[in-house]
Amino acid sequence: MRPHVKAGNRYRMEEGEIEVTSILPMTLADVTPELARESGFKGVVDLLKVAKHGRGENVYLVRFRYHPPGRRVAASPRRQRPG
Repeated sequence: MRPHVKAGNRYRMEEGEIEVTSILPMTLADVTPELARESGFKGVVDLLKVAKHGRGENVYLVRFRYHPPGRRVAASPRRQRPG
């Protein structure tokens, strides 16, 4: 129905974290064999076995970066309000 992650946020895993770098709405027709292989799958059918679930028909390409354990980057400092 909608993405359950937000670009820019980090999500903990058993080991390390993933940081969502982008979320792109797309259609099923946009899921090509090249995209499936780039995403680590043998092909479109294998990708859809894992990725297609629920009753929603919306498709999103979620790109992320893996951060191993112990390599957490500090959050940017909060802005201080003027005097």
